[in-house]
Amino acid sequence: MKYVLFDVDGTLIDAVSNQRRVWATWAQRYGLDPDEVYRVALRTRPMETFAQVAADRDARECLAVLHELEDEDVRSGVYTAFDGASELLGDLPPGAWALVTSNYEHRVRGRFLRTGLPVPDVIVDAAAVEEGKPSPMPCLRAAARLGAEPGHCLVIEDAPSGVRSGLRAGMTVWGVNATDPVEGVHRHFPSLREAAPHILARITNPEGTAPV
Repeated sequence: MKYVLFDVDGTLIDAVSNQRRVWATWAQRYGLDPDEVYRVALRTRPMETFAQVAADRDARECLAVLHELEDEDVRSGVYTAFDGASELLGDLPPGAWALVTSNYEHRVRGRFLRTGLPVPDVIVDAAAVEEGKPSPMPCLRAAARLGAEPGHCLVIEDAPSGVRSGLRAGMTVWGVNATDPVEGVHRHFPSLREAAPHILARITNPEGTAPV
């Protein structure tokens, strides 16, 4: 069997406006420029963001405020699944796919509930590994929980850090939802909808594991 490891934000769910709104609210709490904070947040993990934009603040307090805002956004925000996501996930064989996310599982489940997407048995979130993307550990952990060899796994990603994670894990990586391909991807699709039939074909095709 072949297996698929999906990133969530930017790959299955369009959360850009939500992320921007959460960071803007966070920035306003600390009297910071929302646009500058968001530019930094796009490139770094939260603790690194705090170190750059609010070095004089308690990083643990900053993180607690961010988590509070993100949890509220899951409860009240509007989320949209990318075109084709629901059909694709519904057509995949049970036990053949997992979510690998830098977010936390309870937020992912909340977003999937809001968008009507099916939830797999395996979710590897930020709390499941000591090192997040671009480390290979999240992808390797997901493969282990699926009972899959890394070479049998296809990673679907939109972001450079996730692409590097999959490549370092020795997996095939396809990029979606971007005009230009992320460096290193084996295949690139401008949208998840365009990638969907190829993903399904790869999972249901028992022959070979080499990148195409």
